[in-house]
Amino acid sequence: MSAATIFILVWLVGAAFPFVWTVWGSFKIQADFFSYGGWRDALLGPRTLQLTGSSFTLENYRGLWFEEAFWRPAANTLILTGSVTLISLAFGTLGGYALARSTHRYAFWVLIAALIFRAMPGLTLISGYLLPFFQFNLWGHLTTAAIVLVALNQPFTLWLLHSFFLTVPRELDESALVDGCTRFQAFRLAIMPVMWPGVVTTGIFSFLVGYSDFVICAMLLSESNQTMVPTTAAFLGSEQHAGKLMFAVAATVSMIVPLFILIIFFQRRIVDGLTAGAVKG
Repeated sequence: MSAATIFILVWLVGAAFPFVWTVWGSFKIQADFFSYGGWRDALLGPRTLQLTGSSFTLENYRGLWFEEAFWRPAANTLILTGSVTLISLAFGTLGGYALARSTHRYAFWVLIAALIFRAMPGLTLISGYLLPFFQFNLWGHLTTAAIVLVALNQPFTLWLLHSFFLTVPRELDESALVDGCTRFQAFRLAIMPVMWPGVVTTGIFSFLVGYSDFVICAMLLSESNQTMVPTTAAFLGSEQHAGKLMFAVAATVSMIVPLFILIIFFQRRIVDGLTAGAVKG
């Protein structure tokens, strides 16, 4: 076995262990997973066996999804991330295409301004939005967080899609225009069909921005409209109650598993998209 193979195996074990351990612990009771007796209790679950009659239990997930109504923040997360992704891609594809095909120098400065704006911490955007949010009674709603997340995410989608559009030959546009298409028809019929790997890649990254956000959602959403990440963090508050820690463990697994499935399902598209964006011409 070569040194490279050993290194990869060690890295894989080290990277996978926290997730595997969290999944394993989500089927134990708190007295086992957070036992002072050592890791053997978390591994074997003697108190879980004594209390439930089995070494594994689904009580953490049942309590999380039904008693704590975790389905509500899960639904809010899907609505928010879906909205942010669709809006970001709609403006990003149009803006990225226009900047990629523009021959004016202002296109470069627009991209630089977007890069500077993206480098700003997301927290700095909130102060500027608070006054109109309160004036128009938007604070606390999903619309509020969606506006800020789109503003934060749009420069990234603009840059990424701009780089993808640069890889598409201008001859495609010109051929479509010669055939009688308008500029928008050329964009829709000739360019977008070859841009799907880039769009899917950008869409996944846009989805992750809203899915994993904590600061913006925690500050701008009311308790009834919270998403999964702030809700999970609330289980780890300063006042610990019996079972709350295990709700946090089960919630963590519930959030990660859909992402794992998403990446596995779209891994080929992601690789194709990143490869296409990395090679010009």
